[in-house]
Amino acid sequence: MRRAWLGVIVLLFAATAAMAATPERWIHVRVESGHDGGSVRVNVPLSFAEKILPTIDHGNLHHGRIRISGRDMDSADIRAILEAVKTAPEGDFVTVQSHDSDVRVAKAKGNLLVHVRDHANREGRVEIQIPMKVVEALLSSDTDELNLVAAIHALQEAGEDMIIVVKDGTDHVRVWIDTRSESE
Repeated sequence: MRRAWLGVIVLLFAATAAMAATPERWIHVRVESGHDGGSVRVNVPLSFAEKILPTIDHGNLHHGRIRISGRDMDSADIRAILEAVKTAPEGDFVTVQSHDSDVRVAKAKGNLLVHVRDHANREGRVEIQIPMKVVEALLSSDTDELNLVAAIHALQEAGEDMIIVVKDGTDHVRVWIDTRSESE
């Protein structure tokens, strides 16, 4: 009996130590402009972003949620699309190849993928990789809003990945998550 209790205590101690050792995840944004040589680097702990987002009330962003509205697409359209992607099996959903660009929208390895290549601009590309758990978190709000705070919280549990890469000639934007407090 004493050994059983000792084993339980050791397991609880190990689990507590493992949870305490979980490093903080950071979101990094790097924007580099080849036109003027300027750059912007933002490094924010996800826990900080999760706390600060609800305090912002500007335009469609309020209380950590963003209201979807627009002439071309409304919130019901976006929610319906994201819900369909969430419940669909993995695979390529849309592949368009033209003389102007190539577009691919897919679901693979638990991620929503959007890749666009611009043929007119050899360096022009957009690559987005969002974990489906983040998509589900975005949908956890009211019908006309996306829940950004829930998405940030879901990112804390995601792996270390590049989320967004946009390249347009000499301009370059990258967004990624890792455990380092500074960008590379």
